[in-house]
Amino acid sequence: MTRPEILMPGRMLENVERALDAHFTVHRIYLRDDRAAALSAIAPRIRGIAAGGAVDAALIDALPHLEIIANFGVGYDNVDARHAAAKGIIVTNTPDVLTEEVADTALGLILMTVREFSAAERYLRAGRWPSGPYPLTNATLRERTVGIVGLGRIGKAIARRLEAFGVTVVYHNRRPQDDVGYRYYSDLIEMARDVDTIVSVLPGGAATDKLIGRAVLDALGPRGILINIGRGTVVDEVELIAALKERRIHAAGLDVFEKEPQVPAELMALDNAVLLPHVGSASVYTRDAMGQRVVDNLLAWVAGKPPVSPVAETPFKGWQPR
Repeated sequence: MTRPEILMPGRMLENVERALDAHFTVHRIYLRDDRAAALSAIAPRIRGIAAGGAVDAALIDALPHLEIIANFGVGYDNVDARHAAAKGIIVTNTPDVLTEEVADTALGLILMTVREFSAAERYLRAGRWPSGPYPLTNATLRERTVGIVGLGRIGKAIARRLEAFGVTVVYHNRRPQDDVGYRYYSDLIEMARDVDTIVSVLPGGAATDKLIGRAVLDALGPRGILINIGRGTVVDEVELIAALKERRIHAAGLDVFEKEPQVPAELMALDNAVLLPHVGSASVYTRDAMGQRVVDNLLAWVAGKPPVSPVAETPFKGWQPR
């Protein structure tokens, strides 16, 4: 029986590639010197994409029989899901399996930023401790209020952890959540005025682009701390750098950036910024689980079953061969 043919636009984890090779004919277009010619030759046979990178409208249009795009990652702003939806193509992502790992990372960033643990370690490694103890930190989690922007699965997991630390949690969403008792703010700036820490868990895209800019940062104020583990484009980096330099906010902890992997030198030079290279879900355990979700979505498609995790833009209503 002929195996379904799928496209792999970019390299994926070794175990994911092995699993896909066991069930599909996988075309690794990223290995071809003349990608355009290679794509043109196989395009009529491609029915699925295993995506760890960008899938734009042009690529979607180049594949006339495409039925599914299985994205590696809970965020899928790298895939033009609206264009896929207009063409009856299902897009899937990998929620749930990375929730706890990313929430752990958020707590780590909060602790590192509030208590300056990474700066304190550098102080020790530089041999400065014999000359005197590391300065007392001005910030603490005690009596702090955290406003979560984007109270989805990950946001709620972060909130549960903060509750265990005795920290007050409030949130801003497009709409209130029925299953939580935290105070809801419909207005982000109003929430920023009332809290001293903001944790952004928002996805990227036009609706959230530079949502956290000067107005929000000024409302957060000089005691304020910004944590971002969602998407870098949500924060106006120019305004954030200015706010940190001028001490209009106290500090920031970032795992994501506007133009990854490029991080502005001005940001790296700041002593009140804790910066991580987008490692929120980067453990072997969690990345393996994410990869398996990609495989599971594609196997469901082959079997004619509903996908495990279709995205909101492409709700499953049945497979439509094209």
